[in-house]
Amino acid sequence: MKIEPLYFSDCPSWRIGLENLTTALQIEGIDASVVLVKVEEHNDATRWKFLGSPTFQIDGQDLWPDNRDTYSLSCRVYSTPDGIRGYPSVEILCSKLTTMKGNS
Repeated sequence: MKIEPLYFSDCPSWRIGLENLTTALQIEGIDASVVLVKVEEHNDATRWKFLGSPTFQIDGQDLWPDNRDTYSLSCRVYSTPDGIRGYPSVEILCSKLTTMKGNS
């Protein structure tokens, strides 16, 4: 399993998202290759189908897919048990990872 957290440097939330991902992987006992991907320009956003920072892809599939025609360097929000946040909570990452692990 290859996990790619995608981010752009001006995003204030990507580091917390990465910390939450690391914690979720530990909780779920998943030993995965985590490769941080810095999205630096519009062409990169289009190539990666970047839905905003932070984005989490497993084996090239977004954990929260959304079909779009355009992609851009922007922040992303997530619905969490604590309300709307700029990063997914550990709990919802655990749930997504468990689902993805079951599908592989």
